[in-house]
Amino acid sequence: MFNLKQRIALSISALLLSLVSNATLADIDWPEVPPAEAPAHWGAVSANFEEIPYPYPVHFLELNRFQQDIRMAYMDVPPSGRANGQTVFIQHGMNFYSEAYTPTIKALSAAGFRVIAVDRIGYGKSTKPILPYSFNFVAANMKSLLDELEIDEVAIVGHSMGGMTVSRFAMVYPDITTHVVMINQIGLTDQRQSRPWRDPFAGGGTTTYQSILRGHQNYFPLRWPPEHLEFVRRQFGQTMSGEWNRVAQVRRLQGQMLYDDPVVYDWQHIASKALVIGGEEDGLVDDFPTLAHNVNNELQNSTILLYPDVGHAPQIEIPDLFHDDLIRFLKSDPNAPASAWK
Repeated sequence: MFNLKQRIALSISALLLSLVSNATLADIDWPEVPPAEAPAHWGAVSANFEEIPYPYPVHFLELNRFQQDIRMAYMDVPPSGRANGQTVFIQHGMNFYSEAYTPTIKALSAAGFRVIAVDRIGYGKSTKPILPYSFNFVAANMKSLLDELEIDEVAIVGHSMGGMTVSRFAMVYPDITTHVVMINQIGLTDQRQSRPWRDPFAGGGTTTYQSILRGHQNYFPLRWPPEHLEFVRRQFGQTMSGEWNRVAQVRRLQGQMLYDDPVVYDWQHIASKALVIGGEEDGLVDDFPTLAHNVNNELQNSTILLYPDVGHAPQIEIPDLFHDDLIRFLKSDPNAPASAWK
């Protein structure tokens, strides 16, 4: 529960966000260099992002998993351009949620796609339950949503940790997956071979503004986009909420998936047309190009496209070029060789 001071801070945050909800992040006057300390006016952010506006209506899929009633938030965005009959399912990264991919959603919608974008369980506006997370759990939740929406064929796009999610989905549900796109996927090695197991209930280090900022700066080793500070603010704001202990525990359980449930053994079984894509200067992965080429080689029908002098988030750094390439791939014949796409 929030105390009075936290409730006031949340109300102020909600008011400020409502004033700028019609603006883009780029319209706000962000500092060119992130401040060394969290600004004093930053307030608490709720566990389920009640005060964070999303660009499209948010719906909820009711699920019962591990004898718990949970809700998965999602946006179902129709084509704004001439409809092409295709549906794209977007999966976000570890430190994000569907709203952070608004430019990609808009680009795909304008190109004629129906776009489904979820906040996975444990993220964004979705429930934050304590349960044994795995990529099969996530894939099953994706399939439940597609069944609810009566969608029987889908292209799947995943960024960062979302790339691991779409890897598992494409392996488990090949009959409904037309295309799979892995954008700067993490989990490119089996971490069980390089470090010991850690108990996710044993706690972790203290989360600070500086530790959160460093994590986000790793996405952009070459140039920092000033408007990205908003995502740091939101994540740091949750540490000031009365629900942070639970949110932090959920984050540890989510992170443990990377260790306990590797997807490196999934790729060889994926027959759907695949694109491995991303910035070469990925600050999260040592020697990302070599490991990305390994993924491409493991997949049955894949091609690879890497951007020089771009980091972990090409959809942010080079949005026009990236979205043009993404859309061309998704519009390509799913039965044609991926190698012929470029």
